[in-house]
Amino acid sequence: MAGKAPKKSAKAAAKPAAGPVLLSGGNPQIAKADGDAPVQAYIAAMPGWKHDVGRRLDALVVRAVPGVRKAVRWNTPFYGVEGRGWFLAFHCITKYVKVTFFRGTSLHPVPPVESKQKDVRYFHVHEGDPIDEELVAGWIRQAAELPGETCF
Repeated sequence: MAGKAPKKSAKAAAKPAAGPVLLSGGNPQIAKADGDAPVQAYIAAMPGWKHDVGRRLDALVVRAVPGVRKAVRWNTPFYGVEGRGWFLAFHCITKYVKVTFFRGTSLHPVPPVESKQKDVRYFHVHEGDPIDEELVAGWIRQAAELPGETCF
């Protein structure tokens, strides 16, 4: 019977399409790429409650910084301003989402979590934590005005 496509077994037909691999802490493995599409793929693959946090953070950045530049580097979404570099990234950790401000020590108020890197500050979102969107949007707007990281 030439011209007919081979039939798939019931087992193969029932198997769901494989999504991104989740690395330690539930961090999605997404290939390095520029633009909104890889960032949205990362957010879509964030497990459980972290997905909503990623969606909300992305929406806050887009509202606070029109024309924001997006990319995924090292399985992490990055946000920046053309000509100024990257100002923010976030990453899934086992019990929280780590939001990184690359020039966080220059923000007012300073984000709460220190880093081993002099200028970097973090903001952690745990399951069930309310996000003070006004405060976070203020940090985002301030961070976008500063020179960012260019090595990523």
